[in-house]
Amino acid sequence: MIKVHTKLDTVDVEILEGLARHGPRNITRLAKEVRIPRGTVLLRMKRMSSSFYLRLLTTVYHTNLGMKKAVVFAKATPGREDFLFNCMKVNNFYIYLTRCFGMFEGCLGIYVIPEEHTTEFESFLKELRKTRVAENVQMMWSTCFHTVNPTRKWFNRHSETWTFPWDKWLEEIPCGKSELPYTLMDPQSFVLKADETDLFIVKELEKNATISLTAIARKLGTTLQNIHYHYENHVMKNGLIETFQIGFLPFERATSDMLFFFFKFDNEEKMAKFAQSLLDKPFVNIVGKVLTRNALVSQIYLPRTELRNFVDALSKLANIGFMQGYDYVFQDLRPGKWSRTTIPFESFKEGSWIYDHSEHIKNLHDLVHKPGPYLITHN
Repeated sequence: MIKVHTKLDTVDVEILEGLARHGPRNITRLAKEVRIPRGTVLLRMKRMSSSFYLRLLTTVYHTNLGMKKAVVFAKATPGREDFLFNCMKVNNFYIYLTRCFGMFEGCLGIYVIPEEHTTEFESFLKELRKTRVAENVQMMWSTCFHTVNPTRKWFNRHSETWTFPWDKWLEEIPCGKSELPYTLMDPQSFVLKADETDLFIVKELEKNATISLTAIARKLGTTLQNIHYHYENHVMKNGLIETFQIGFLPFERATSDMLFFFFKFDNEEKMAKFAQSLLDKPFVNIVGKVLTRNALVSQIYLPRTELRNFVDALSKLANIGFMQGYDYVFQDLRPGKWSRTTIPFESFKEGSWIYDHSEHIKNLHDLVHKPGPYLITHN
């Protein structure tokens, strides 16, 4: 049963903005800024966690971990949609996997692959296709994702409701900046800038951005001084964290949808202007750029009544030649139909990533040929 939303007010939105600006580890500073007691801030955050799925997470800058991000669209063979989901989980370098529908029935996967093993990952996807669990598998290499945290943009403080001025947005796009933020620029290299302690810290922060360094030290069995040194001098200085992510579903879950969009442009300037227009909007969660192409990927969350208006706006952009085209799939957010995980910390040994391609292939075939209702037979 989906819990009914309570109403957001202006103070709630100010708290969300402050969490994004100062990070979820600075609640006392945030409370002073919004001029309410720290305990009241925590109570409001607890209410929003229940009613609006507020989660305080960490966005990792995988490029500085020597990893390339892959976005995979896999169309399932009819009847094997859930089995495809399990097959894609065989490769433990996924960080997000969800069933999807719309343009096709299948799965959307986001993987982080050590740069020196990208060819092997492409071979894994080809093998997945050969098993006939999937009819088609498309993959694109992407930059790290730019996290879009909540702002007061499009929130009417008088009526305390979200507004959707699509026509104003269309006017805004051509006037925006024509440069991409650094997170959406094609990296020059994928250099590993972390050791095992750094990765343990990052992994724990991915799970809970508010965890204390003391708790991390206790989990790793080391001193607080050691963890503090690595956090300040490695994790932060080497840019292993892109930002703290204020995961938030601002609209009624029963009547809203999560989608993954793919946008295509004929030049970099148009792509950059469009990307910049998304970076402060309440319906955007993340934005990424397809490597070496004028194309973007983005996770979008919108009320169903506004989704058609958003697509109509995209159609207008395509009609005037600003955008070449767009595609999208709906994400299946039912329990058991999606999975989010951290960097594969267990696969980092003695200063390097251990990507066992042969083990991934073996596990895939073991699963495919395991006796049961999903046994695949080849003619």
